[in-house]
Amino acid sequence: MHGTRGQRGAVFPSPVVILSVLAVAMAGIAYVVTQDSEPTEREVTTVVKQQPKESPAPSYTASATAKPKPKPRVHRGKVYVEVYNNSGITGLAGTVADRATDIGWKVVGSDNWYGTIPATTVYYPKRLKREAKTLALDLGIRRTAPAVDPMRQDRLTLILTDPLD
Repeated sequence: MHGTRGQRGAVFPSPVVILSVLAVAMAGIAYVVTQDSEPTEREVTTVVKQQPKESPAPSYTASATAKPKPKPRVHRGKVYVEVYNNSGITGLAGTVADRATDIGWKVVGSDNWYGTIPATTVYYPKRLKREAKTLALDLGIRRTAPAVDPMRQDRLTLILTDPLD
């Protein structure tokens, strides 16, 4: 009588388990690498200057005749704006895009944004910083920040996290 023959072999994990382990490892590496990085976003606050109650007597000097240079105007209709919804409110990006268009901005698209944004923000490329602040003031938004990838560098990117007031 022959004894029962034992079967020995190797069991390989399924591809799903392997991919899951790799994903967890990559997330851990990304966390460690970005843990000490500085944030690239800034909060914009409005500063109101109080006018003095009594103005001093004017002094007539040579510097009093110099005129300050006027700031260049922002041409809203020449600046592209994309509006993205990062909230759970259906249609928010479209509503705000219509509002910006009514003010005179050239809105070229609206869609949903996938990612984590701390608050409603106008993102801008360096050359459009003044326009970003103007758009933020027009819509009552308090935050502006430099644009980051994957944002386009030829336009303003507005990402909404809540409805505007």
